[in-house]
Amino acid sequence: MRTRLVASLALCLSPAVLRAQPSKTAPAPATQQIAAAVLALPKEFRADARVLGYAGSSHELTMIRQGKGPFTCLANDPATKEFHVACYHESLEPFMARGRALRASGVKGDQVDTVRFAEVRTGKLAMPKQATLYQLFGPAGSFDAAHGTAKKAKPLIVVYIPGATVASSGLSAQPADGLPWIMFPGTPKAHIMLEPKM
Repeated sequence: MRTRLVASLALCLSPAVLRAQPSKTAPAPATQQIAAAVLALPKEFRADARVLGYAGSSHELTMIRQGKGPFTCLANDPATKEFHVACYHESLEPFMARGRALRASGVKGDQVDTVRFAEVRTGKLAMPKQATLYQLFGPAGSFDAAHGTAKKAKPLIVVYIPGATVASSGLSAQPADGLPWIMFPGTPKAHIMLEPKM
């Protein structure tokens, strides 16, 4: 649970892909990136999801598939050692896109959230009342391109409930196996953490 928690903090809440040591590994073909990325979603959302992935050597997220559905998926980053894909609801796009833009401009670490939180407070940056983000985590090689599966990967689901607290949500702020809990209570990125066991 700890590995997925750290990656969740770094990727989905920042949002930027958790990077290990830079890799010279070339991105997978777009069709494979798309097939792997949408596995994080429930089946009914996969066909229409927009997918951001990697092309060439620039190592910048770029649109590799347009979509008309409510989710945007992020392909596995070839610069990381582990497999990780994530898909977030369209209502989170302003928050996620702003994080990417800030990081691209050189803003780093906690300062990304300092800027975004200030913009949420002033109304410059909109947050939804609630929105879901689906993720899959696994060891390198988790995605089986021949079968379109990632059997070694485990899901982690985040339900954003901006501003919620322990008192308002009734959720503990302490992680516990098999139970939902609230992370970053009282902030614009307060969210419920769910690690399904089914």
